[in-house]
Amino acid sequence: MTSENQQTGDLTPDELPYHQVLLGGTAWASLGTARGNGGFLSATLPRLLDADPTVQIRAISELEPVCHQNSFYEATLPVALYVAAILAHPATAAVGPARRADSERDCPVRASLLDWLGSLAYDADDECLAIAERHFDGDDLDDYPEMRVFLDHRPTFYGAVSAFLGHEDTAVREAAVVAAIPLTEHPALIGHRDELGRRIHRLLATSTNRYNRNRCLDALKNWGYDIAAVESPADVAARVRYVRDVWTGGCTEEPPF
Repeated sequence: MTSENQQTGDLTPDELPYHQVLLGGTAWASLGTARGNGGFLSATLPRLLDADPTVQIRAISELEPVCHQNSFYEATLPVALYVAAILAHPATAAVGPARRADSERDCPVRASLLDWLGSLAYDADDECLAIAERHFDGDDLDDYPEMRVFLDHRPTFYGAVSAFLGHEDTAVREAAVVAAIPLTEHPALIGHRDELGRRIHRLLATSTNRYNRNRCLDALKNWGYDIAAVESPADVAARVRYVRDVWTGGCTEEPPF
């Protein structure tokens, strides 16, 4: 790891830097991404707060090299910390095109940022962690410090995400709930699952978003809940379709639950 990446890793896990301090105090060009160094980030990250929400959403897509193919790089943690630090910024309340193509409507950029953080957290959830440890011969990620340091900072990210669990905007609220799910796998956060479970149940009572419903049903099942009472006919159909596609070698974008 570079010295700059080590500097970020030395942050107290509950400490969320001010976004301008993080932006100006990080040697982005010294940090690795999937496509070379992270020098481009010093220009991309400020565009997340642009006055034009279309520019903001485009900037989120430009972060792909820091999480390419569900992997973690030297630049991943500081970028994620920056995203978490700007969630409450007024500019993220601007409404623009949703990050996911299958979204039902435009939404606040804040929801798309939460969705991006959530996707990153799912790439480091227990299932992915087990796969990584098998890949590294069970060495507790000693050979994958980029993921390990992200895992250590899950309380930091939960603190930022949880501020929006009761947000008045449905898209923001749902994105926060879904992003919080994998973060609570951190030992210090497991106690938050009861409250999060209640919010998941409320989401399932009203939401028709397939991605969000799948993630929430999957979480409840993994936490030992009986999901029969909260599954809709569409949920059951999606699950049957997923199993069918797996057995027939088909392709589906819907995660199992």
